[in-house]
Amino acid sequence: MDRPELPLPQLHAFTVLADELHFGHAAARLGIAQPPLSQQIARLEAKVGHPLFVREPGRVALTPAGRELLPAARRALAGLADGLAAARAVGGGRAGRLRIGFSASLALTVLPPLLGTFRARHPAVELDLREMTTAPQLAALQERSLDVGLLREPPEDTGAGPLGFRTVLTEPFVAVLPSGHPLAAQRSVGVAQLADSPFVLLPRRAGPRLYDRITGLCGAAGFAPRIAQHAVEWQTVCALVGAGLGVSLAPASIRRLRLREVAFRPVEPRTARTRVAAAWRREDRSPLVSNLLAALDEGGAA
Repeated sequence: MDRPELPLPQLHAFTVLADELHFGHAAARLGIAQPPLSQQIARLEAKVGHPLFVREPGRVALTPAGRELLPAARRALAGLADGLAAARAVGGGRAGRLRIGFSASLALTVLPPLLGTFRARHPAVELDLREMTTAPQLAALQERSLDVGLLREPPEDTGAGPLGFRTVLTEPFVAVLPSGHPLAAQRSVGVAQLADSPFVLLPRRAGPRLYDRITGLCGAAGFAPRIAQHAVEWQTVCALVGAGLGVSLAPASIRRLRLREVAFRPVEPRTARTRVAAAWRREDRSPLVSNLLAALDEGGAA
């Protein structure tokens, strides 16, 4: 089936004349003179191959061919109008789909206020949230299966790589202890005091820089942690600590889990902190990404 070539001005003129059934009134509504309107209708009739209007003194009416064409013409114009509106909304960042990766612990801090701020400003945008540790987020950003990542201990931003990074917050570490552990009676815990306890940690592949940050704190305190168990999510780490499998060092936001079998204590030195950052592809000019970063800048993650 050949694709019909029907210029939109002709379809528009046809539908307006079908509404008015008066050349003068239709021309005025279109903002043109009557002769150009008559020419548009004549060209459309030539393409159809049949008259679309009965023209008699004092009377204009649709022919059977005109009545048949009218619903399709209205649908075509309405579909185009909808498509233009949708394209403008996506182009302006008011609609579309935004894929956001986030580390699980950020659901306790950064994520809820950020999503609340963004949703209030852009309610028509579909948010595709994906819980992922840092290393998979970085890979997904490179592979273009993720638009923005919210992650811990990102790589150093040299300004030359394909990914950009923006610090969202920094937070101290806490010691994660079984509630019956002797150190749980203290108000704070020195890292060196954990030297004799087995550790439960995230595997290094999940977040190499965070893993190295934690083991580096232990190294600075004079020992290498003896890792008894790995767990991919912090909630699982804490549950295993509560079950007595060991202790851990974790971002302070983990305290919000409030597990009865687990005690959280500030770590000395308190200058030790972990960094949370947003990551995105530098070449990505999507207004959706720009709007999410703007929400971060405006305090959406405070």
